[in-house]
Amino acid sequence: MKSLYILCFVSLLCSCSKKALETTPTDRYTEETFWVSERNAVAALSGCYAVMTENGIFGGDATPLWEETVTPNAYNYIDEMGFNAIASGTHTAVNSLIIYHRWNDAYRGIGRCNTLISKITEISMNDNLRNRMIAEAKFLRALYYTVLETYYGGVPLILDPPDPRAHGSLPRNSREEVVTQILKDIDEAASVLPVTYPAADKGRATKGAALGLKARILLFEASPLINTTNDINKHTAAVNAAKAVMDLAPSAKYDLFPNYRQLLFPANENNPEVVFDVQFKAPELTGNSFDLIGRQFNTNAPLQDLVTSYDMADGLPADKSPLFDPNDIYKNRDPRFYQTIVFPGDTFMGNLVTHLAPFTQTGYALKKYTVYDKEPTTNLIGGLQSPTNYVVIRYADILLMYAEARNEAVGPDQSVYDAVNRVRARAQMPDLPAGLSKAEMREAIRKERRIEFAGEGFYYNDIRRWKTAEHVMNATIYDSENNVIQKRTFNPARDYWWPIPQAERDLNPELTQNSLY
Repeated sequence: MKSLYILCFVSLLCSCSKKALETTPTDRYTEETFWVSERNAVAALSGCYAVMTENGIFGGDATPLWEETVTPNAYNYIDEMGFNAIASGTHTAVNSLIIYHRWNDAYRGIGRCNTLISKITEISMNDNLRNRMIAEAKFLRALYYTVLETYYGGVPLILDPPDPRAHGSLPRNSREEVVTQILKDIDEAASVLPVTYPAADKGRATKGAALGLKARILLFEASPLINTTNDINKHTAAVNAAKAVMDLAPSAKYDLFPNYRQLLFPANENNPEVVFDVQFKAPELTGNSFDLIGRQFNTNAPLQDLVTSYDMADGLPADKSPLFDPNDIYKNRDPRFYQTIVFPGDTFMGNLVTHLAPFTQTGYALKKYTVYDKEPTTNLIGGLQSPTNYVVIRYADILLMYAEARNEAVGPDQSVYDAVNRVRARAQMPDLPAGLSKAEMREAIRKERRIEFAGEGFYYNDIRRWKTAEHVMNATIYDSENNVIQKRTFNPARDYWWPIPQAERDLNPELTQNSLY
């Protein structure tokens, strides 16, 4: 009898345990209970977008602004996110946070996109909305894979929902395989995405955003870094991609915003120049530190090399212009200089700026991507409280990408001049001189890109794809009192690509390392 009681008690315990294991949690979602409603699918897509605000991609503290500091444009004196190590050529697979976070965050975004693309088919919902959401996820997956292949080269190509057992030992696919999949995703997304959205859906990927990303990718593919045989077909493909956005401009209402300084103000977000941006909203949702970095921390301090790269207002370089005054080197510069840089003798937030105060690193600061200017203010934005959106693709970039690719494909025809001069006209700069050779136009476009996008985080990938980093990054950096603050080196056999993070190789020994790391 005692044995029977014990047997019955054990059976009861087993029965209860089995039922307990089969109980569906009511305080949280599971894989089985989440993908059951349109509302949840929309939330999941928001999660795919949200990764763009992470430190490894376009957000967090000030990642896009700090990317300037691995170029001749700026200096990061406290090595935020390990950008200083990259600038000095001392980065390894373990000593730079951005190298780790960029890989990790990009794959986080890819995993979310893969899951949505796979699981949304199980939900009963409007087919048009479902197809649009899949197209948005494919655009975002293409964007995240573009981040990976642009910096690391070939990476594991994963198109299924995350599965550590299946994906944890995958080798790297070739960079060409990754780019092929990216372009496939973009083309499929562009065929479905709308040209515009209602105001309530601002920030979502559009057809123009997909085509603009395609133009950027193809321009990189046509560059000397990748296109070592100078295949004209690659330049032509980039021309066609940029032209597709330009042809879309009337219906998408793309245009240059009339005021260069106010282009990136929160009050003017989602203006006609914005083709695609990252939406920040503080303090309710995610913000960034753009305003704080520009006003106080100055961890993206402009360098003298950038300052002197601005031409004079007559379109001539300082050494050839009658407007240049050696006693006042800041006078009569390209108007974009005053709308971008805070300089000694300027007024900032009501105070006179000197070469020692308030910006003690190089004597300069960036006002771009901040709300601050000459006027005094007590509205000081701190921490991750800046609501300013980061613009990933703007129409000026489309015009200059078209001009660059077209010049390489056929030379400086009238369409090349028209595209560049349109950007210069907004800045109140004179047209480029007629009769430039292909090589002269190439240099003019490269300078135009540097000036137009100064402080926006584009120049690093420009000097990489042009293969000029080895010439401009081997330099000594000085502070405002002419003291050496950094010696930069760039090894062309190694530094055009980032190392695969060692933490990832520890988890997956199948990941081979890039050369010389």
